[in-house]
Amino acid sequence: MKLLIIEDTKELAKTMKAGLEKAGFTVDVSYNGCDGEEKAYANGYDAILLDLNLPGKDGISILRFLRSENIGTPVIIITARDEIEERAMGLDLGADDYLTKPFQLLELRARVYAVIRRFHGRTNPNIAIGFLTINPSARVAKINEKKLNLSAKEFDILEYLAMNHPNVISSEEIAEHIYDDSFDPFSSVLRVHLTRLRKKLADAARQDVLITMRGKGYSLWVD
Repeated sequence: MKLLIIEDTKELAKTMKAGLEKAGFTVDVSYNGCDGEEKAYANGYDAILLDLNLPGKDGISILRFLRSENIGTPVIIITARDEIEERAMGLDLGADDYLTKPFQLLELRARVYAVIRRFHGRTNPNIAIGFLTINPSARVAKINEKKLNLSAKEFDILEYLAMNHPNVISSEEIAEHIYDDSFDPFSSVLRVHLTRLRKKLADAARQDVLITMRGKGYSLWVD
């Protein structure tokens, strides 16, 4: 899953990025409001971590713009303790949660998982589709209770397809949600990851779980 951090305190932003990447997220960072708004508008993120006091454009204005453009990406507001009115305004404008500085990375990760889960209409922290179960926070996928040996990106692809099951997802959308903004869309990297993942699923499930191609997209098929 791919996140955007819009935070002008570079030390804090780098700490958040490192902690979230360690948990398996792909993370982009913007240090000012104008750049952050542009990235949030142009790219498909699974959640946005938004500071309120930003150079260029403040967080409340960014949130108001995104919601006016019907961009429903979950937003967690990052606030100082004395920004109670701004925090309330952000929630009224459509923010999904908030964190008060200073905070622990463990709580940050938990809140990110929670808002993404709610956005996809799930109450259970795990994803269960037929014989396939996925624990996003532990980054463990199993078929018939047998753990799959997946690389980080193979897990990311499987998780994203499972979250959007049974929809058909284009390769462009998959790439947008699992690679950072340095990814070359013309490379064969995604195709290689998909091919390896499909083989591992087919071998483990004996055809019970497959990633199928439908037109120009992919979907998770579970018997």
